[in-house]
Amino acid sequence: MVRVPSTPGIRLLPNAITVLALCAGLSAVQFALAGNYSMALASIGIAAVLDSLDGRIARLLDATSKMGAELDSLADAISFGVAPALVLYVWHAEGVRIGWVASLVFAVCIVLRLARFNTLLEVEQPPYASEFFVGVPAPAGGLLALMPVILWLEFGEGFWSVQWVVWVWAVAVAALLISRIPTLSLKTIKAPPKAIAPLLVGVCFLGTMIFLFPLIALAVAMALYLAHIPYAVYRHRWLAAHPEAWTVPASERRAIRRRSGQRRLGLRPPLRRRVAGAAMRSLRIPPRNGEHLARSNRPLNGGQRKRSWRQIGLRRK
Repeated sequence: MVRVPSTPGIRLLPNAITVLALCAGLSAVQFALAGNYSMALASIGIAAVLDSLDGRIARLLDATSKMGAELDSLADAISFGVAPALVLYVWHAEGVRIGWVASLVFAVCIVLRLARFNTLLEVEQPPYASEFFVGVPAPAGGLLALMPVILWLEFGEGFWSVQWVVWVWAVAVAALLISRIPTLSLKTIKAPPKAIAPLLVGVCFLGTMIFLFPLIALAVAMALYLAHIPYAVYRHRWLAAHPEAWTVPASERRAIRRRSGQRRLGLRPPLRRRVAGAAMRSLRIPPRNGEHLARSNRPLNGGQRKRSWRQIGLRRK
């Protein structure tokens, strides 16, 4: 692997991207005060994209630092906590006390979620935990809170723009932020070689949708993100019960999953199925009493085992 020289100018690049994300988040408030809610959404979306890049670029350039991590958390608190809360308040509750309370709850939950994230970085966790976030991450939470604004811009007035619905939704998203519900981390998702071509086609389709129907594409992306949470919970519980499966290939992991399902149903898997690696330890089947003895006493015919009436599919008379 070729390592990029870590010059002082290069080391500033991730922090500069973080500052740009902070500026984009704060610009969303200015656009909301001017009544331009489309640009407010675009600013928070740009902040989310920049937030996903700064950490990767810092690791790629070997420019990670404690200051960069703290700056990233502070920028996230403003871009995805303070900015969305103020956008919602300016949009639909200026002067309404309950709206201000809901905005405060959302902003505080974002800060608590980021504080817990920084604390968990210093706590030793099982290897499979790197595939998951604890709760909804800050960028996704900020965009989820703005779902009523997205639907209002695209479809006009509806139940999604009713005041009490907006604030109940904001508090519900705040609860997801500080919850212990596991969500998948896109940083650890790996695509198999066979899925690369369909994935590129999907990226092309997604890019086209973003250019032609940006609000609908964003709403669908947020809906899919919410829909993945039950799968993430199931996957986390399964890996917690089978930690040895985290290091094995996907095919062997599927074999362990099939074996688990057969155990729950009380079924015995085929004895001749063989798997390798860590999955073999999970799939090893203890022989039944007398099984080896019965096999050794089977009569042979010309060096071959005699086929019984059960094996050739005939019924005994």
